[in-house]
Amino acid sequence: MTVVLFRIDERLIHGQVVIGWGTQLRPGRYIVVDDDLAGSEWEQELYRLGLPEDAEGEFLSVTECRERLPALRDDDVSTVILTRRVEPMLGLARDRRMEGETVNLGGLHHSTDRVERLPYLHLNTGEASQLREIVSEGVTVTAQDLPGSRRVDLETLLL
Repeated sequence: MTVVLFRIDERLIHGQVVIGWGTQLRPGRYIVVDDDLAGSEWEQELYRLGLPEDAEGEFLSVTECRERLPALRDDDVSTVILTRRVEPMLGLARDRRMEGETVNLGGLHHSTDRVERLPYLHLNTGEASQLREIVSEGVTVTAQDLPGSRRVDLETLLL
């Protein structure tokens, strides 16, 4: 198999990812890429409660995941890679590490510095710039909350 979904979603492991995307993609592994969570065993245990019984969960730093990306892309276990912010996904994509892949934008919610792009997607200027940088690394960026929903490309989002 391979990495079946790269997704940025503040909620990380939750119903849209596990049921919505998981039912369609059937991943055997969920990897959360977050430098803080990679070092917090008790928070990892909380997120593991949301995983299907037949799927494993891993919590890696950006550096650890970057090192494993080539092997994960060719692994027999299908994998979903999740970040809760744009910056860690950019860290994975740098040096064309994710060239040819697609990043899915899920829930990034309202805050005072963010502008609504879709009902579930709010971005600030820094995040928009980071997403453009991901694209410059040879990655396609689209927004789609669930597999059956309309997919919106980045340029349309940032108009």
